[in-house]
Amino acid sequence: MTKAKLYIFTALLTLCLGACAPGQNDFCEFRQLPEKGWAYGDTLCFTPLFADSTLSAIPVIALRHNNAYPYSNLWLELSRTGADSTSVICDTVNVRLADIYGRWEGHGFGASYQFTDTLSTVAPVSNRQTITVRHIMRVDTLHDIEQIGILFVSTE
Repeated sequence: MTKAKLYIFTALLTLCLGACAPGQNDFCEFRQLPEKGWAYGDTLCFTPLFADSTLSAIPVIALRHNNAYPYSNLWLELSRTGADSTSVICDTVNVRLADIYGRWEGHGFGASYQFTDTLSTVAPVSNRQTITVRHIMRVDTLHDIEQIGILFVSTE
């Protein structure tokens, strides 16, 4: 009888853990930036693939930087193809990484921090609609940004 209870408990635990897993429409992808820095002309491309082809989602920017990042913010340009597949929609986003006292807004330990911000000013992105990201800071090569990621939060 004890063995049967163990099997039932294991099956129930497996079902519960499966119910807590991320949804089928979640998408998250990170790009590692070169150690030599992120050049002004380097564009990162992300193409979400959702199980529901009619779904649209709000992008969330996530970035990882180290303690040596010399600025309190990061200006980004996000571009995507419009609904008519011929126009390009560009959004400029100011990601604030530190407060007025220079304390990092992100979370982390050691010399590395991760910061996420919902891009509420950016219109929802549809399935398989490529979104490109590039920095538009006033330097040619941006150092100490380690990774850039895009997460998509379902609007439905």
